[in-house]
Amino acid sequence: MAGFDFSKAGVTFDYQADGGQIVRCGASGDAHVRLRISAEGDVMNITILPSEPVRIVRFRVDLPFAYQRGDRIFSNGFQSWTDTREYGINERMRGYNRLTELYMKSPMANRLGVNRAGDATFHAYPRGKGVFYGYSYGYVRRDGRVCLLGSLSEKSGYTILTFDARRGAVRVEKDLEGVTFYQETQLLTLVAIEDTYDAAFDRYFEQMNVAKPRAERTCGYTTWYNYYTGINMDIIRRDLNALSAHGGFDVFQIDDGYQTAVGDWFSIRQKEFPDGMRAAADLIHSKGLRAGLWLAPFGAQRDSRLFAEHPDWFVRGRDGEPWLAGGNWGGFYALDIYRAEVRKYLENLFDVVLNKWGFDLVKLDFLYAAAVQPIHNKTRGEVMCDAMDLVRKLTGDRLMLACGVPMMPAFGKADFCRIGADMSLSWRRKLFDGRENASTPNAIDNTVFRRHLDGRAFLNDPDVFLLRNTNIHFDLERRRLLAKVNSLMGSLLFCSDNVSEYGGKQEQALCEILAGERARIVSAGYICKDVMQIRYRQNGREDTLTFRVGNGRLCR
Repeated sequence: MAGFDFSKAGVTFDYQADGGQIVRCGASGDAHVRLRISAEGDVMNITILPSEPVRIVRFRVDLPFAYQRGDRIFSNGFQSWTDTREYGINERMRGYNRLTELYMKSPMANRLGVNRAGDATFHAYPRGKGVFYGYSYGYVRRDGRVCLLGSLSEKSGYTILTFDARRGAVRVEKDLEGVTFYQETQLLTLVAIEDTYDAAFDRYFEQMNVAKPRAERTCGYTTWYNYYTGINMDIIRRDLNALSAHGGFDVFQIDDGYQTAVGDWFSIRQKEFPDGMRAAADLIHSKGLRAGLWLAPFGAQRDSRLFAEHPDWFVRGRDGEPWLAGGNWGGFYALDIYRAEVRKYLENLFDVVLNKWGFDLVKLDFLYAAAVQPIHNKTRGEVMCDAMDLVRKLTGDRLMLACGVPMMPAFGKADFCRIGADMSLSWRRKLFDGRENASTPNAIDNTVFRRHLDGRAFLNDPDVFLLRNTNIHFDLERRRLLAKVNSLMGSLLFCSDNVSEYGGKQEQALCEILAGERARIVSAGYICKDVMQIRYRQNGREDTLTFRVGNGRLCR
């Protein structure tokens, strides 16, 4: 299998100097700017050396690649929730249909902020067969071997890789929007690896020098997927008692709904939590479990007290107005992490949650919001890397579950990380769906195809499994399938059920999940359209799981 040859790379970029005309420049550069390109072995480095301030409009590296029939191409989505999978070279990349794509670029979507969780505002979606793009790294798989191409750092900006089977090439671009370069800056460090699947990812993470995760495989509970924001201490006490009596669980997490507004974390709903959050954490600890708490630390909804009192703390668009980071909670804004007042506010927030309230784990959600815009002459990628450094520092030695975050900035920073979309209480693909929306089929895809991150970048959170009979709209066979896939490929196994209500089959399924050792995946992928097959070794024996992803039905 012939891999990527950096000696055949074509490098071009367009730039502006002094806000003038856009200049198309070759790899050698010109009077305003030049590039230093070096390729040693399997690593390529590209550094910009401007002689005056320049703004790069477009930067790309083109590499030839000889695709063959039967090759599978891995496309890594923008962030935790973005659909991610392998494709055959003659398939179309799945995601937005044309109507959804038009809507995501419309003035209405901008006004509502519903197009901010993904990359719709700064990257075009490909059309036609055989073209697939993703972020930070990707690969071509041929039988049991992969040719992996990956960035070693997103500090200079997100790396976007487009695999084009029609042209026989891979295009590597950088998201450098909004940045003027004044001095020598390394733009791209790219590695090419050819090996077996697991060996290739072992080598990739060794090249990045990412430390192995310190956390261990964990089972737990979250309030979200049964009660959503309708939680109170009576519900928590009841489900906690059931969980504790059952045994086998490590964490009990209180999700969204304890606070009066996103951003107003110290304004607790008094009727539902009359004794406050310290009492809730103490109750969890009294049952021998670690206490977890949900936060969206970089966000504040429109009608929050935080936004009303400190509007100058938030990221603003080119028009000077606060920039919506998403449509959730009626629209929310993102804090500017480089402001001294914001840093002080975040330091106090984490001190209260971890030390005064006593929580052991924080689920940090909607993290992408910090980098929804390039700010302070920093790319989105650089802002996201800085944001993850910040929350890792503020979390200290407590456990962090990251969610809604671009993958590579979380490598080595998060203890656990969500790697797929929220599961849905129904099992179906939606016609008009965003790439980051709740979807059980998409969650399954991401769990399977991002399995290589588990134990290397962090421990994977595939989202919850649900075995209960109430408040769910697919049958027990499919609930057990979801639980099985999560347990095979995930290391953070959460449910949202009152386990005291389980019947015999549900109890049996739960015991299998809690007792199962971490599986060794022999192979996993689509064997034909919509049919997934996972071959694995677990508890001393080899087995195969074959099912249709679209409807969750087992193939007998």
